[in-house]
Amino acid sequence: MKKIYLLPLLMFALVACVPHDEPENLESDLLPDWYYAGGKDGTTTVTSSVAYEQPTPSVEFGSWLEAFMNGEALFEKKFNSGATGTRSGLGPVYVRSSCLHCHPGYGHGKSVEEGTYNTDYVGNGTLLVVYDKSDEAYVPWVAGMPQLHAVAPFKAPIDESQVTVTWKTVATCAASNNQMQFPDGEPFELRYPEVTLPTSAIYGYDELLAAGAKGITNYGVKLENTIGIYGTGLTDAIPDDSITAQWAKEEQAYSKGYLKNWKSEWFSGGTWMPNAKYKSTAVNSDGREYVRRYTYAMSRGPLQDAAGANAIWNITNVTRSDRRAHYLDLSGKFYAQISSKDPDVQAGWNNYIDRLIAVNPDYARFKTGNVEADIYAYLTDKNLPAEMTDKEYKDFMVWHRGLAVPAVRNVHDENVLRGRQLFMEIGCAECHRPSWTTGNDEIQDPAGFFTDAYNSLPRYRYQTIWPYSDFVQHKLYMESDIRTGWCRTTPLWGRGLHKKVTGDPYEARMHDTRARNVVEAIMWHGYSEQSDALESVKKFYNLLKKDRDAIVAFVNAI
Repeated sequence: MKKIYLLPLLMFALVACVPHDEPENLESDLLPDWYYAGGKDGTTTVTSSVAYEQPTPSVEFGSWLEAFMNGEALFEKKFNSGATGTRSGLGPVYVRSSCLHCHPGYGHGKSVEEGTYNTDYVGNGTLLVVYDKSDEAYVPWVAGMPQLHAVAPFKAPIDESQVTVTWKTVATCAASNNQMQFPDGEPFELRYPEVTLPTSAIYGYDELLAAGAKGITNYGVKLENTIGIYGTGLTDAIPDDSITAQWAKEEQAYSKGYLKNWKSEWFSGGTWMPNAKYKSTAVNSDGREYVRRYTYAMSRGPLQDAAGANAIWNITNVTRSDRRAHYLDLSGKFYAQISSKDPDVQAGWNNYIDRLIAVNPDYARFKTGNVEADIYAYLTDKNLPAEMTDKEYKDFMVWHRGLAVPAVRNVHDENVLRGRQLFMEIGCAECHRPSWTTGNDEIQDPAGFFTDAYNSLPRYRYQTIWPYSDFVQHKLYMESDIRTGWCRTTPLWGRGLHKKVTGDPYEARMHDTRARNVVEAIMWHGYSEQSDALESVKKFYNLLKKDRDAIVAFVNAI
């Protein structure tokens, strides 16, 4: 992908060749500090269609470019089912064949179209969330990120051609007193996706039913879109105690009635509850606990063991030295049992395993002559050969930690400045906290790949960054809400470039792309009387149109 590097022409090129939505005066003393969204070590001034793909200045001036580009290739290119060679090892079942499929232009996924759910093209970054309606827990008979593809002779756990998405609209909104227009008459619409997954699309449904698998007769399905990956290295550099202090601050706000909801089972009395922190389960993990900061559910700790580090394994099912098992259903047994008894899988087994044995004799232990037992043993083994090398993974993480954040656009525009002021005044900044300061950026790496923090990864020490997130979970109580209702405040930086970067006709905001623009995203925050953001949205609703437009301009600029 196209990069705009700073090294050859240094600062002259920085000023002369950078595209902007509107001309900016790049004299550093005339730029506000919030222009540098990722701080001076983590911001790119490129705001074109390749804005999310740029390396940070820390990468460029720290001799990381070769590793960065190697890691980028692992992200962009398809993995294959070959037994050896570059990007081999795909499957036996997998979510997507490349990271780029879910992160077009390195950002969030595109809006999901009405009709059949299709993940074969680059852009559909939404994952199916299959859960038990009785308790909203993930069902155990598919993976948390369900696989929709398989390498022959195996079969996909879910047949995506039978999955359909229908867009519904609501007729009420608490913040607007159930009026679907603003006081000046401008209408707005709130839509949400309804997903249909018939039982015929579930591999081995009859066997699961006979086994009494939890949720098999009472499952629901929702969509969850991918997060943006640029700037995650910068948020990793925020000190743990700073994030803990933010949780404590908001706990106090809750106790005083300023917030309606609180994740009390995670945080109480100014500290984390026992077992509330993230603890890696990877092979060779250090066993420590870490402050949560990544994914909608805040299910991950430091970046080196967070969503991207996990996804390069589980999305493709390519094993590596700290993850020597296949990513299968959450029970660890249903898919293996059903596959091992499938006559079609049994018929193709010898050809499949012979191909692997030819490359690595260790796979011969899965060819004993008892085909059913061999298939089951292969799928459930916890010590498979590593298909991705440690060097490849390290390069991938250099790239992952090295992605810059686009500079804020139009920082001298009066409308943007007015929107920024209003954003603060109506309370949006209470949860979308504008700025953080990174610390000494001591690398936290549960799996122990990066033992020399200073020389192993790009670092961002003592930077003021502007992600516009408190990195705390809240509830909005939306129609067909995210599973469990709890969702981390999504960072807003760079999101205004989504359409330019991906070619999406919509801005694809919110966790399932339900909001087509900023106005819809804001009004969804005020859909319910129970929402933590209700009062702020009421204030937005009652603003003059020019002031609403100013807030939209600001949000799209940051």
